[in-house]
Amino acid sequence: MRIDLHAHSNVSDGTQAPAEVIASAAGAGLDVIALTDHDSTDGWAEASAAAREHGVALVPGMEISCRTREGISVHLLSYLHDPAHPGLLEEITKAKDARFTRAERMVSLLAEDYPLTWDDVIHHVAPGATLGRPHIADALVAAGVVEDRSEAFESILTSHSRYWVQHYAPDPAYAVELVRDAGGVPVFAHPVASSRGRIVGDRTYGEMIDAGLAGLEIDHRDNPEEGRAFLRRLAARHGLLVTGSSDYHGTGKPNLLGENLTAPEVFARIEELGTGSSVVR
Repeated sequence: MRIDLHAHSNVSDGTQAPAEVIASAAGAGLDVIALTDHDSTDGWAEASAAAREHGVALVPGMEISCRTREGISVHLLSYLHDPAHPGLLEEITKAKDARFTRAERMVSLLAEDYPLTWDDVIHHVAPGATLGRPHIADALVAAGVVEDRSEAFESILTSHSRYWVQHYAPDPAYAVELVRDAGGVPVFAHPVASSRGRIVGDRTYGEMIDAGLAGLEIDHRDNPEEGRAFLRRLAARHGLLVTGSSDYHGTGKPNLLGENLTAPEVFARIEELGTGSSVVR
């Protein structure tokens, strides 16, 4: 089985509709794909219908934006949770609202120096999608300010730029607790992706593990090799699941479906642990 447990649609910052992501997964020869849009489950229904049509198993999921007390960004993958769980729904709604307000402020700052308007950004956001920096990046590309999203994130939209605005995000250990309460399976996404910014230390790992962390996304293009070795030792020490994924965003990133995969026995364990929703076949 070829299993990829991290992909995004245009419900968040991917460039394809949920059904198109599933069709692309089938075209890439995948047997199982997880749809993990940022702070949203709005793509589940469309993806489920497409999964049945294409004969690909769908793991309904989400990627939750978190932040430690030191201000370090953490992304938490949640698989098979209850999308209507009140506590989790409240937190992701707060995060989505904060993302919107933050984007408005960033665009206002950017407009002082670049030919950019709020309408330019909204043009790149699918109806109901979780708005984020990638949509601002797409507007900057369309305006000819940068070549692509990667250039935007490495320069204008970096956390070190004067246009950076922070937004609300839950503590990662609390997010783990909420996912567990919602019957989901929490997995720390690309934990040592230092190219994205600061990475967490032992205390955060310990707090997340104590809260019920189920696994680590280790085989991911943004995790350097030395970091992967550290993560494998950590997973072995604490009995954590080890996953591998593409973090596919359509044309929004160079990541290719199936470039990293999860072992069938790990997928089986995730399906066994998840009680809030079911794998769609």
